[in-house]
Amino acid sequence: MKATVQPLAADVPQDRKAVLAEALRRRIMSMELAPGAVVDELALCDEFGLSRPPVRELLRQIAAEGYIELEANRAPRVAAMNHESLHSFYVAAPLIYVATTQLAATYASAEEIEVLKAIQAQFRQAIEERDVENRVLYNDAFHLEIGKMAHNDYLMPSLRRLLIDHTRLGKIFYRHPTTDDMQRDLEIACEQHEQMIQAIERRDPQAAGQLVRYHFELSRRRMAEYAAPQGLDVPIQI
Repeated sequence: MKATVQPLAADVPQDRKAVLAEALRRRIMSMELAPGAVVDELALCDEFGLSRPPVRELLRQIAAEGYIELEANRAPRVAAMNHESLHSFYVAAPLIYVATTQLAATYASAEEIEVLKAIQAQFRQAIEERDVENRVLYNDAFHLEIGKMAHNDYLMPSLRRLLIDHTRLGKIFYRHPTTDDMQRDLEIACEQHEQMIQAIERRDPQAAGQLVRYHFELSRRRMAEYAAPQGLDVPIQI
């Protein structure tokens, strides 16, 4: 009689932890879990069939990535979005995006460029189908992939942290357009992605860097509707 190989007991929680990690990241980036919201450990244990130790371990991991905030004697909370953090975001974002995109134009492989093109095809489809959720997530995936193509371990942690808030703010920029100029901006953003791919493919870091500057400024204007009160001038250059 052939023995049936059962998965190790440790494997099942590990799989559930991976599912929980992906679910938490998605809920935070989609704003399903709002900035500053309490993360209920017990509810997560019940939902994903895990005990508290692996859940706490996972929360420490995603806290290190910037998704949540952990403080002694307080419940975990989703990373806040306040004026101080957003000011830092607007200052740092163009610097990091330009650096990673220029390095991608220098070091990306042909295989990596094909992956970027596939992500862009999904982003374009989300734009055409007016799928707000996937517009935001595939825009995040697009810029994260460019970061990977830069092959720089020092920039990646900063880019990952930056993309958390950019994705959350992107819910504003990529919401269903209500005016002709908003729809036009969405189409321009999609075209700028295509132009960045072309600049990376032809190994033109200067053009790639300039394109991502224009791209960030386009979304910055829409994101500022949420992030900056009327009359507040938030600089994006230093």
